[in-house]
Amino acid sequence: MDYKNFGLRKEEYETIKKQLGREPNEAELRILGVMWSEHCSYKSTRRLLRQFSSEGKQVLQGPGENAGIVDIGEGLAVAFKVESHNHPSAVSPYQGAATGVGGIIRDILAMGAWPVACMDGLFFGDPSKEKTAGLMQGVISGIGGYGNAVGVPTVGGKTVFDGCYDGNPLVNAFCAGLVRHDGIVRSNTAKPGQITVLLGSRTGRDGIAGAAFASARLEEDTKGSRPQVQIGDPFVEKLLIECCHELLSKGLIVSMQDMGAAGITSSASEIAAKSGRGVLIHAEKVPLRETGMNAWEIALSESQERMLLVIEPRDFDTVAECAGKWQLECAAIGEITDDGRFRIMEKGKTVVDLPAEIVGGGCPEIHWPSKPLSESRTKDLTDTVEPEYPDEWGNHVLDLLSSPNLKESAWIYEQYDHMVQINTVVPP
Repeated sequence: MDYKNFGLRKEEYETIKKQLGREPNEAELRILGVMWSEHCSYKSTRRLLRQFSSEGKQVLQGPGENAGIVDIGEGLAVAFKVESHNHPSAVSPYQGAATGVGGIIRDILAMGAWPVACMDGLFFGDPSKEKTAGLMQGVISGIGGYGNAVGVPTVGGKTVFDGCYDGNPLVNAFCAGLVRHDGIVRSNTAKPGQITVLLGSRTGRDGIAGAAFASARLEEDTKGSRPQVQIGDPFVEKLLIECCHELLSKGLIVSMQDMGAAGITSSASEIAAKSGRGVLIHAEKVPLRETGMNAWEIALSESQERMLLVIEPRDFDTVAECAGKWQLECAAIGEITDDGRFRIMEKGKTVVDLPAEIVGGGCPEIHWPSKPLSESRTKDLTDTVEPEYPDEWGNHVLDLLSSPNLKESAWIYEQYDHMVQINTVVPP
């Protein structure tokens, strides 16, 4: 098997063989190809991101969890996160943007918080071009269509136009939620003997290897990439939010992880790795909406509106009853182990057997070649002489005033419901 077909570099493939002491099988290569993608591992940027300050007396949760959390007093905290959904939005603007909103909301939900506000940052190319206009309308409709139906207000955002974004827009989704200090849920608390439960929608083939796709160079012809874009259902997400918070109020959730990029693989391996444990997933126990799916497809599906819960075995019937009340699928699909392995079995046969640590965070960092900034980028500009206005300065002012970046944007934010939940004090 050619490791390049799975998005791996030669050095990464050699590292995998060394850590395993053997050649990985196809299913294992597919899983590591996705989990070691830039989208999941941040292998190119981790060392840079570590340079940002993330500590403070109000910081209750920094990097390493589904979202950051900051204390706001009186036992309350704000959980927040921003995430990009660029490639999916370029290929399928409506669903790409919609599932970006859905995913960021579930990240906040996974921390035990109630989502209270969304925002978005959109960067498009020249709006006079037909392709840009189509992308723009699809993205804006997707954000409004999902956010309005899921019941979380979109309270602000920004839109920027520049030719450098032609054909490849940037779509950033933000969500904030409220949580009490004693209600924060973390993904590093799982213990052997506890079970993993899939809650939410059934699993299909949509979005398989979507994380690897999001890390690759976007080609001019994107039609063949549409199966790698997830399909969202905001009404199911609303039910998922309600169900999870009912379970949280009853103290039934030990740990929780959103099934976003890499699906079951990511959520299960990250919980295991952060907890210093292992996890066993039984592929045949996962509720499916398509026939003929094999174990690696089930493991890497990015079907939306799904959460992985870790609960005590004795609580499963109560959890399943609550899920039934909210019309959600609920299935015990595995268990937490003490062997430190990430294993997937299908009808008694082991399909994947990897160290949980290398799946859920073991990708080696990449140190790309770099060089110092040029002198013109670093010199002191305080003594720069103020230039005189050019003769045609009036034309330049008119050009500036005609820029789409200065035009009224009400037609965008008026498509978003900013008053749902009736808590918005300052409108867009």
